[in-house]
Amino acid sequence: MSDPKTVVVLGGGVGGVVTARELRKRLPPRHRVVLVDREREHLFAPSLLWLMVGLRRPEAIKRPLSHLERRGIEVRQGEIEKIDPEARRVTVGSETIAADYLVVSLGAELAAETVPGLQEAGHNFYTLSGAEELRDALSAMERGRIVVLTAAPAYKCPAAPYEAALLIDHYLRQRRRRDAVTVEVYAAEPGPMGVAGPDVSAGVKQMLASKDIPYHPEHQIKAVDPGAKRLDFANGVSVDFDLLAYVPPHRAPRVIRESALAGESGWVSVDRYTLEALSRRLRDRRRGLHPVEARQAVAEGGRIRARRGRGRGEEPGGGHSGKDWR
Repeated sequence: MSDPKTVVVLGGGVGGVVTARELRKRLPPRHRVVLVDREREHLFAPSLLWLMVGLRRPEAIKRPLSHLERRGIEVRQGEIEKIDPEARRVTVGSETIAADYLVVSLGAELAAETVPGLQEAGHNFYTLSGAEELRDALSAMERGRIVVLTAAPAYKCPAAPYEAALLIDHYLRQRRRRDAVTVEVYAAEPGPMGVAGPDVSAGVKQMLASKDIPYHPEHQIKAVDPGAKRLDFANGVSVDFDLLAYVPPHRAPRVIRESALAGESGWVSVDRYTLEALSRRLRDRRRGLHPVEARQAVAEGGRIRARRGRGRGEEPGGGHSGKDWR
């Protein structure tokens, strides 16, 4: 029988909660699973799109993270101040948590403030407060122009702005206001949902066109004038609006940017084969290695090896040990 291990999961979003629950189901009780998040409640972000058009209430898309304790998952609530990936230690407020295995699932930090005027001029429907404000603004809108904007070409949930435009169109048609309100999409990216391939991208364009939603790709926002209600793009185009719904620029959370996990891009560098996070020390060592040698170097980082089986009773970092894991 191996010594008890501690797995610490950073982040109480969808990825963190699913990971913590799956680990708790698969690991024997003597191993600890600890989830850390700054918030007391889990917010199911995909439902924000439905909330913004009145199809969900805020209380219906939130659950206390403390409910995970019923499943044997320890929950720590607090701001993550520091991550030491080499020592596998995390500082949460005044507490230091030691881990044998560390899962980073902190998501992205929304950085609307990096575009002058954006926060003051529009509604960020990637947040609960922004989706609620957009819901109220839509309810009061009788005529004018709605712009759905992506402020940077890369963002989580690539379908969201396009689904948002279609939901807004449906909302207006149900209330017989669509003839008096135009809906347009201005996107920083060259095409919708490019990660899904050209066929899907073309299909989304057709869906927008079928609902009379003009689509303007490759429009990188430079600044927004809240008083004039005007969008100024890097290509010299300026567009007026009456209501602005936007996806803000994304960046890695501060605690990631300040840690040894951050790569040259500011995001976490990972092994392409395992998604294991690579610290600066391991990245430095792997530079210049033959691909086979580089993959062997990953073993130094320590990880939960998903490839060694997925049944109940699986040891962290190893395989099954028969009845010992039941």
